Amino acid sequence: MNTSPTLLPAVVRPAVEDRRWLSSDHCAGPVLDLLDALGWAIVDTPEANVHATSPDGRVYVGWLPEDSAAWKRGIVWQVRVQSTEGDPWVQEFGLYTPSEAVAGFLAALIATPTR
Repeated sequence: MNTSPTLLPAVVRPAVEDRRWLSSDHCAGPVLDLLDALGWAIVDTPEANVHATSPDGRVYVGWLPEDSAAWKRGIVWQVRVQSTEGDPWVQEFGLYTPSEAVAGFLAALIATPTR
């Protein structure tokens, strides 16, 4: 079967400058700005780790750049959720996960709350 070139979808190639966020700069800003805007309690430690808790206390987000236990497991972000129904769960993100991706994950999680 032959397909006419006019029926094929156009290939879209975004400009490289539109994708600069794909390379992590190891900055927690996008996540912390989001959580601060949503009224989360945010505490930083003298070691430069940051801990945030949702207003209802059911979600914890940790940015752990100086936590040796986290580094041994290859993570820098930890999200812990305690739902009102069901088991708690944890999602961790490694050093090379851009903060913008973690912020997107959290924004989606917050937009569709669990019970």
